[in-house]
Amino acid sequence: MQNLGKIQGGLLVFGGVYSNLQALKAIQATAVDMNIPPENIICTGDVVAYGAEPEACVQLVRDWGIHCIAGNVEIQLATGQNDCACDFVDGGRCDTLSKKWFPFAQSQMSDGSLAWMRTLPEFIRFEYAGRQVVVLHGSFHHTSEFIFASTDWQVKQQNFADARADVILAGHCGLPFSQEHNGKHWINAGVIGMPANDGTPRVWYLMLDDRDGFRFLHQPLIYDYKKASLLMVEKQLPGEYAKTLVTGIWDNCEILPEPETKLQGIPL
Repeated sequence: MQNLGKIQGGLLVFGGVYSNLQALKAIQATAVDMNIPPENIICTGDVVAYGAEPEACVQLVRDWGIHCIAGNVEIQLATGQNDCACDFVDGGRCDTLSKKWFPFAQSQMSDGSLAWMRTLPEFIRFEYAGRQVVVLHGSFHHTSEFIFASTDWQVKQQNFADARADVILAGHCGLPFSQEHNGKHWINAGVIGMPANDGTPRVWYLMLDDRDGFRFLHQPLIYDYKKASLLMVEKQLPGEYAKTLVTGIWDNCEILPEPETKLQGIPL
């Protein structure tokens, strides 16, 4: 757990870069345009995954100087494992495709990038607008746990209690959403490396504002998705994911609960 103390001012949160350098450059340009300094920017992990430029993405995040937690992919790469530990269904589509992109990502990592991954905290804590905020990847109990909007609130409530948090900023599931109950906020910024399965190539990030209490807004991001897709094809990475960057439709919904599956193709 890394404790950042008190943060003030606009705060930009994103996750799931997924080795998509075009999206990462776009979010960096957005931060510059909005005058958000690196110390007010947080990444919820998985800088590396499906895309074509894993090493370049790690180097950009390192050089940028923003806050970043370890996603499951960083943990696996840093410890020399042979799979992504994404908690996919064994033998399913995502599990099968990960056997193509994970070895590629592993082959691209420099010693310096792996060393950086070993320094990443699993969680970040800070105070913002009078609230205790914890940043995590999947859940407080398991880095790769999928928590969705439809996940029972009691599961989330246990996370708040164990993390001693009023606000949880999460990643991993790939979909932006926010929920509030009894003063507790579970907010997933979504990811910038893949669309949100909504039939558009847009990706998502989160802005927090403390000028009038605690406020936040999910924001879409447009980037050069055609180039990102083409680079994946050129690197012989899974064509299914390269296609998703363009269509905004996931290759499959095997990780999704039924309520989220029914929303496929509906623009956010």
